[in-house]
Amino acid sequence: MNLHEYQSKALFSEYAIPVPAGKMLDSLAAAESEIEQGSGPRVLKAQVHSGGRGKAGGVLVSADKQSLLDAARRLLGKRLVTTQSGAQGVPVEKLLLEPACDIERELYFAVLLDRASERIVMMASSAGGMNIEEVARQTPEKIIRIQIDPAAGLQAWQCRKMGFALQLQGDAFKQLHKIMFALLKLYRETDASLIEINPLVVTRDNQLLAVDAKINIDDNALYRHKNIAALRDIHQEDEREAAARVFDLNYITLDGNIGCMVNGAGLAMATMDLVKLHGGQPANFLDVGGGTTAERVAEAFKLILSDDKVEAVLVNIFGGIVRCDLIAQGIIAAVKDIGIHLPVVVRLEGTNARQGLQLLAQSDLDVLTASDLDSAAEQVVKAAGGAA
Repeated sequence: MNLHEYQSKALFSEYAIPVPAGKMLDSLAAAESEIEQGSGPRVLKAQVHSGGRGKAGGVLVSADKQSLLDAARRLLGKRLVTTQSGAQGVPVEKLLLEPACDIERELYFAVLLDRASERIVMMASSAGGMNIEEVARQTPEKIIRIQIDPAAGLQAWQCRKMGFALQLQGDAFKQLHKIMFALLKLYRETDASLIEINPLVVTRDNQLLAVDAKINIDDNALYRHKNIAALRDIHQEDEREAAARVFDLNYITLDGNIGCMVNGAGLAMATMDLVKLHGGQPANFLDVGGGTTAERVAEAFKLILSDDKVEAVLVNIFGGIVRCDLIAQGIIAAVKDIGIHLPVVVRLEGTNARQGLQLLAQSDLDVLTASDLDSAAEQVVKAAGGAA
């Protein structure tokens, strides 16, 4: 789950990580009131779950009230298209207004999990700012990494090493030590998967300030953090993906025309690979889980068919926890209930797979069956109009 910048900064403040004194604005009236009351250079930022806001016109720094007002009117209620949002953009329903600060240098700082080393890693660079992606690609040697041993924890010498590498001195050097320990505490206590500050600035009076903040929380741990789960902004998420979460379905929208319904993430990936191998394009990743029921199958079909691009559906179920004949009954009930008029190819394997396939063959539905995944993928690609 992603948090907005203003939500991330609220958590930063709770952990004594320095941030500008900002104000969240969720209406044009609130924006006009705050902008008129304040003075001096200020920063107005669109609150969206997408990087590249600055380059897309979602961030304005100005001392002119009229310019800030114009930007607020231009952004609120509109969609912001960034390099990460896709052509449809993301809705701007909130803005963040902050006083501008005197920036001497911009740094990059992040805390994340490195699955290869099985360690929490702190990453930093003296080349922070909007072009950090180019820095990582073109000059990776400018990225400093520190691995944190799970038994020993973060050590003071590691903080000093990071401070020297970032060429910090005086107060900024001392503050980095406190910020690193605070970030690690925040990361662990909220079950975060990523905390990113870009930029972490060194001000002209040699203070560190997090002028941007990004926190991603592990969805699997949200049951432990009801207060954080309540911060979820479903309007920033794909509509179908948000609907899938209600029924405990794992759904990701893709660009193809073949809908895929599979139980198990690994099997879903293999299914999409075979569809691609035969020249097709998956329209989605959909894992209905091991405990599949007729109701979940029906909801999964509804999700797939809500995508206008879908021209055929491939159902690939391995009956381990649930018997294949029960899955077949669910498929038949869902197809009848929803009234599916697209080609549907079903491959069943596992417990009672033969009985499940017989039920589908004996139904009066226009459902194709396959005995193995390769032929199922080949059939659904053909049904969707052939290879791209």
